[in-house]
Amino acid sequence: MKTSPSSPIRVMLVDDHTMVRQGLATFLKVFDDMQLAGEAESGEDAIQLCAEALPDVILMDMSLPSMDGATATHTIRQKYPKIQVIVLTSFKDGNMIKRALEAGAIGYLLKDVSADDLARAIRAAHSGRNPLPRSGSSAG
Repeated sequence: MKTSPSSPIRVMLVDDHTMVRQGLATFLKVFDDMQLAGEAESGEDAIQLCAEALPDVILMDMSLPSMDGATATHTIRQKYPKIQVIVLTSFKDGNMIKRALEAGAIGYLLKDVSADDLARAIRAAHSGRNPLPRSGSSAG
């Protein structure tokens, strides 16, 4: 049975860099099955905005002012367990990624991810699947 694109995946962007958010917002407009639900530049803003925006998926930066992405992810997942969080990070820092996953993120992507892989990851996270481009037995 095919899934109908009746309602687009609502994506919220959380990053303290305006240019990153603008780039991601522009990216979302390319896909008919996704829409921008909101933007936040801090963890606190993200938590507040979830109540109004009701996103399906959040793209969360880890390096945020005052409250980091892992703490924000933990709080969001506690309050809104249906929202999936994908961490977007510039660095493959194992410790940071581990904290994000322990906080409830469904997966992580590096910020240099291709548009197709990012779209695939958002769709996967929305359906509750691990959004990593490669899944399987490649444990590190």
